[in-house]
Amino acid sequence: MADTPLQALESKIDELIALCRDLNRENQRLQGENDDWRRERQDLVSKNELARSKVEAMIARLRSME
Repeated sequence: MADTPLQALESKIDELIALCRDLNRENQRLQGENDDWRRERQDLVSKNELARSKVEAMIARLRSME
């Protein structure tokens, strides 16, 4: 009988260890996705700045033609 509560505790600890492993794997995956989103965002910001610069240059050329 003394083993039963100890075995139950051991089982719960094993479940917690497995849960921690799963959460660590998910956390790593999410951090990777977050890094990907940050890189994509930075790429889009750079492309937006380049487009804005080109449009401003076109506007300046059009104004100089007036």
